Amino acid sequence: MGPNKFVHLTFAVGALLAAFVVSRMVDWGWSYFTKPNDLVVNLLAILVAGGAAVAVYRNERAYSSIVEVTRELEKVTWPTRKETSAATVVVLVTVMISAIRHSAAKPSAEVPCSTWV
Repeated sequence: MGPNKFVHLTFAVGALLAAFVVSRMVDWGWSYFTKPNDLVVNLLAILVAGGAAVAVYRNERAYSSIVEVTRELEKVTWPTRKETSAATVVVLVTVMISAIRHSAAKPSAEVPCSTWV
């Protein structure tokens, strides 16, 4: 794929996501009239999303924007495994403390919900 593999991957993932969304939209719209044919719905979604992906891929502004984004992401310094583990522990401890605090401060049945805050 070469140096632009992430650019191509971005367009492919975008096309798959668009196909899924179009499929759900067509299925939803068609279901108001009759039971939709899944094969036709999926083929239509693939054709529409594939056509849109090719059109966007050939658009110079869209392509250059995706190239710029991937170049910027290459410059990002990603956290190490140790940093990620430490941040995960901090989040889990914070969530546990919050859960304990909120469960201990549970209002009684006589107090209306509007006074919980």
